Amino acid sequence: MDSLYKPPFKKFVKKQSRAFQLAVEDEVEGVIKSPDTGEAKKGDLSGLMVHKFKFQRQEYLIAYKTEGNTIVFYMIGTHENFYRELKQYSREV
Repeated sequence: MDSLYKPPFKKFVKKQSRAFQLAVEDEVEGVIKSPDTGEAKKGDLSGLMVHKFKFQRQEYLIAYKTEGNTIVFYMIGTHENFYRELKQYSREV
């Protein structure tokens, strides 16, 4: 399965420490292997899936969508304002 990363995802990961980047890489590989691991969203965010994971006692969320044979990773971040920003970004795209 192919993967595509949207700019907010790349930008967030690029600013983080190397250890966090490696943890994200592991989580992304897990999502690619099993795309249905995330929780399907409803309403304005329908079609998107959110996968949660913890890194150093902080919970992070990864928003992604499967489009045919490609997984598109939209955003990653902490829970604070995550869904608001995701909704705003999905409207722009």
